[in-house]
Amino acid sequence: MRGYLTGVICLMLVAGCSSIPFEKTSFVSMSGVDPLAVVEKYKGSLPEQFQVLNAILFKYGWNKFTALGYVDVNIPAKSLTVAGMNPMGVKLFELSANENGVDTHFMLKELERQGDISRRIGEDMRRVYFDVIPAPEAEIKKKKDRLLFRQVSGNGVFVHVFAGADGHLVEKEHYRDNTLHWRVSYYNYRREGGRIYPGGIIFNNYTHGYSFTVTLKEIHN
Repeated sequence: MRGYLTGVICLMLVAGCSSIPFEKTSFVSMSGVDPLAVVEKYKGSLPEQFQVLNAILFKYGWNKFTALGYVDVNIPAKSLTVAGMNPMGVKLFELSANENGVDTHFMLKELERQGDISRRIGEDMRRVYFDVIPAPEAEIKKKKDRLLFRQVSGNGVFVHVFAGADGHLVEKEHYRDNTLHWRVSYYNYRREGGRIYPGGIIFNNYTHGYSFTVTLKEIHN
């Protein structure tokens, strides 16, 4: 087992040479754009339930590993299941998450030693896939090449950023006490079956020094 993990880390080191391994969004002028129309168009293009296969690069502290991750997402129920395995097919973890918390079905012992990694993966996966549409009461700020939707929620502030020629969501941020708590960035949207899926995702949890990069491989509906 330890040999398998060593192989995973070696693959990670090769994959981790570039901090942003995706094509950056080409920003265009948003001067003549209706912000609410942009959000409605984006919302209408999203799938409600889907399964995807991703390549995931995790980084937490000095520890790094890659995984093939199968994610089953139900947007209306705000629930998901994610299972990860290394490139050799060895199962690393399996968990489910919803609004009530995270349930760990399996976690490799080597990963359990890294602390509460299961809860963090589940919570942050939820942040990636859910609440991608700003609330109706969000404050709208129109900049030259992007649209910002700011909303207060509990003891924090969410900011959704829409940009690019297609007006897709490119960033979602959460601030607490005027400090950036976490950010998720979306890249290279793909269209399949009339719905759109981000081809690349980068999540950074600045509070815990944890991040993961997701590359979409397959879509199963």
